[in-house]
Amino acid sequence: MKAKKIILMMFMCMTALMMYACDTETDTEKSPDVQKKAETDTDVSEEQDGENHVVESAVSFEHTLDDYVPKKKEYNFYFTYKIVHPWWDAVAMGLEDAADQYAERGVTINYEYLAPQAVDAEDQRKRLLDAGNRGVDVADSAQITPVINTLINKGQKVITFSSSDTDPKDGCKRIAYVGNTHNEQDGAALAEALCERIGYAGKIGIIVGDHGAPCHEERLRGARSVLDKYPDISIVGIDYDRESADRAEKIASRFIDANPDIVGFICCNMVNPVGVAHAVATKKLEDQVTIVGMDHDERALRLLKDGYIYCLGVQDCCSIGFDTIQTAIKVADGLKPGEGYEELTEEKTTLIYQKDAAAMLYKLYGDQE
Repeated sequence: MKAKKIILMMFMCMTALMMYACDTETDTEKSPDVQKKAETDTDVSEEQDGENHVVESAVSFEHTLDDYVPKKKEYNFYFTYKIVHPWWDAVAMGLEDAADQYAERGVTINYEYLAPQAVDAEDQRKRLLDAGNRGVDVADSAQITPVINTLINKGQKVITFSSSDTDPKDGCKRIAYVGNTHNEQDGAALAEALCERIGYAGKIGIIVGDHGAPCHEERLRGARSVLDKYPDISIVGIDYDRESADRAEKIASRFIDANPDIVGFICCNMVNPVGVAHAVATKKLEDQVTIVGMDHDERALRLLKDGYIYCLGVQDCCSIGFDTIQTAIKVADGLKPGEGYEELTEEKTTLIYQKDAAAMLYKLYGDQE
């Protein structure tokens, strides 16, 4: 298995996400200063053949360009997203892989991969308008539909990529979308895993990310649809960490203090499982509280490996990046959805558990501990 170090992928860049994407972290890097939790569960045994098929299927680093022959020998793309964050390092790996493969075919892909240092819609609006004025092929959008539509009306070609779409039903004229089309189902899957784990009874806290961020709100909606099915489960609180692990920790501590018998947390972005796990471990409740959350933050994977987090929904970010470049080429060449690419390119999310954590750490970060 070829290890990939996501943490080193900072080539132009800004490791981040667009306003409609997933999760961010700008706080201090930390994880629980506690001893490793004992691995006693019968459902976390190691793979028998030495290869974790769940992990191999969840995240793909093996991509090959399709047979489409680009009409030009050189393309210029501009990618912008939400905020500097490691989630986008994995997307960047896919972008770079596709660009390298096109280079081998004699096609040069020039692209900028930039984002604000902090969540700022106005910053992204200016970045997109500037990109349009410079005549590049805009291959991503920020969260502002009117800006996208302005660029489209000026003859620019705009597609979106991320964890959630700027939906044409809401008036957006974007040409295509590459990424997660099933955030609500992801939230439901996390909630169902938690409910089964706690025996369908008990008090639950939910921590989201940004108010109004579609992927976060959709996961919340999916989680609540599951929790509502079970009368013996109660939600003690829902709060937004604004994509900060420190704030997530404070929220979780507040929920625990008000509800000492709390048995679970659902975390709807990438960083809040880290903050919640720290709060739970600090209060020495790791044997009482089950945590489920999203994605592949290295700290979260280590906490999963050590038993503080029960499961994580990992998105295949590398495939998002690779497929975005291929789609952008075809859009730039004037092809319409259905002519070699789909309007919606659906990327997958996979639930991984403690037994999968070591393999995922190795695959993404080269961790061999």
